[in-house]
Amino acid sequence: MIEIKELLTPPKTIAVVGLSNKIERPSNMVARYLIGLGLTIIPVNPNIESVFGLKSYKSLNEIPKNIKIDIVDIFRKESEIMPLIAEIVESGQKPIIWLQEGFFDQESKTLAQKNNLELVEGMCLMKAHERKME
Repeated sequence: MIEIKELLTPPKTIAVVGLSNKIERPSNMVARYLIGLGLTIIPVNPNIESVFGLKSYKSLNEIPKNIKIDIVDIFRKESEIMPLIAEIVESGQKPIIWLQEGFFDQESKTLAQKNNLELVEGMCLMKAHERKME
């Protein structure tokens, strides 16, 4: 099992798919928390230009290939998870895929496992870290 404290020890790069520029949205709150830990965030959202002063990419494929992504934290509808995992597989990178609370998709989990990708589901990255730090 993943050791949360080590997982979020800088330097780490986390692509946050579905990162909103609205401060009340969970994706925004989690990203702000991760930035506060000293982690590098890469926003991925085709509907915004930037957030936190960081350029937002339209898709994972737009992120420059020379950037190693350690974690892909997904804030999208369940129906969009499978295509995102397929995109990660195509990229050749091996990040940990993190799905939020309430998300479970057996097909996506199977695809991730088949391609030796670690997938964490049903747990908020921020809450998991906060619990570990208590």
